[in-house]
Amino acid sequence: MINQIRAFLLERGIAVRQGPPALRSEIPIVLSMTDKLSPRMIQMIEDLCADWRYLDERVETVSDEIKTLSEQDDGAKRLMTVPGIGPIISTATVAAIGNGDAFSKGRDFGAWLGLVPRQMSTGGRTILGPISKRGNRYLRMLFVQAARAVLLRPQSWEKHGLKSWIEAAARRLNRFKLAIALANKLARIAWAVLHGGRSFEVRSMKPAAQCL
Repeated sequence: MINQIRAFLLERGIAVRQGPPALRSEIPIVLSMTDKLSPRMIQMIEDLCADWRYLDERVETVSDEIKTLSEQDDGAKRLMTVPGIGPIISTATVAAIGNGDAFSKGRDFGAWLGLVPRQMSTGGRTILGPISKRGNRYLRMLFVQAARAVLLRPQSWEKHGLKSWIEAAARRLNRFKLAIALANKLARIAWAVLHGGRSFEVRSMKPAAQCL
């Protein structure tokens, strides 16, 4: 919706600073530019802004509903003790795998999400390729976003027991692969939390011997 408003304005030679707050604050000024915008265009932009406000209200309502659900479910509450995991990821994970009994270990859950590398064996050698991207695409995307959120807050790594692991992995991996590797680790931790029926406990993690 925001991009659509911007596109109409750019067609009339009106550029607005990037970001929803900038567009929201400058809309009243823009709508007063009767020398550049016809009455019909002004009405169209006002209608789009009304739709935008409605969508914001719907997002807020649904977000409140998800937060309420996450606070009512024991599994979701335990998952939210894992770094990077909030109401959306916790409720989506519980909805997808329940208490995790369908998987015998965390690695199986990571593989189901498509966060482990494809293996290609030839001549007695095992070659690790890109991640498989199989399984629940939406949940995989959420765990990658959780990993990126954790990476953006290095001051929290030590508190969550991830500092040594992330620093060791960062020396071998680029930013993208590091996020995928961390997403896989967070997914395995999430499975352990659900399957074990306990909250996340901070423990010192040894640097991974091999990462994605």
